[in-house]
Amino acid sequence: MSGVGDGILVVDKPAGWTSHDVVGRCRRLLSTRRVGHAGTLDPAATGVLVLGANRGTKFLTHLVAHDKAYAATVRLGVATVTDDAEGEPLGEPVDATGVVDDALAAAVAALTGPIQQVPSSVSAIKVDGQRSYARVRGGQDVELPPRPVTVSRFDVLDRRLDGPFLDLDVVVEVSSGTYVRALARDLGRALGVGGHLTALRRTRSGPFTLDEARTLEQVETEPRVEPLAAVARRLFPVLDVDERQAGNLAHGGFLPATGLEGPVGAFAPDGTLVALVGDTPRGAKPLLVLVTGG
Repeated sequence: MSGVGDGILVVDKPAGWTSHDVVGRCRRLLSTRRVGHAGTLDPAATGVLVLGANRGTKFLTHLVAHDKAYAATVRLGVATVTDDAEGEPLGEPVDATGVVDDALAAAVAALTGPIQQVPSSVSAIKVDGQRSYARVRGGQDVELPPRPVTVSRFDVLDRRLDGPFLDLDVVVEVSSGTYVRALARDLGRALGVGGHLTALRRTRSGPFTLDEARTLEQVETEPRVEPLAAVARRLFPVLDVDERQAGNLAHGGFLPATGLEGPVGAFAPDGTLVALVGDTPRGAKPLLVLVTGG
């Protein structure tokens, strides 16, 4: 069976699978070793995982910085080592049933907008060459420095009592690099009751949404990807070039500056995506060449 071409695949990641598990499965389903993903999801999380196949893997560099949206459940009343339900509790549960709406709204507001966030210690951030989560699971105490992130939306949709706990269904929209687990942790800390994440579903990564995400069973039934030309037209400004300019780009040459922000998709007269280009002081430089120069 021949493999698919160059393109992007949006998968609805199932619970219990690592992002690497999904990549491995899709390598077999798409009959190509060249598969990668644009942004890890925790094993317990579900939802949008953007994959690239073949030369689509090189596209992923331009996708990882996109903002993301999530539906999540936060449990107030106890913090955990991992800031989610997988970790051991940090101390005894605290009665969170007395958290009033005004206090909750104030704590959420303080975590909305540009903030400095300390990532979860079980993140994939490297500390002296080793993943932070590996150090934590090895028994080490890890303290990561805060970094700027933006929480553009943090809405509480529902609240439910469960014994001493208060469960919150929330939706958040965040910049790349934001940890929703850390938002749950910091919300509980601000309210003085502790908190952790019990459910997480990514509903959007940049322009890619759950509406177009496919289950692994659907990918197995119909192994296909969205061609890079179509993806580029969705994501980036479009620059039409003539045959001479297309040939120049195919050999790594420059074009006059486009005056456009970010990567720009350069298309030949026949509709072929020649390259992604970006402006520099010397002109528009190829960021990724997608055709072979003759």
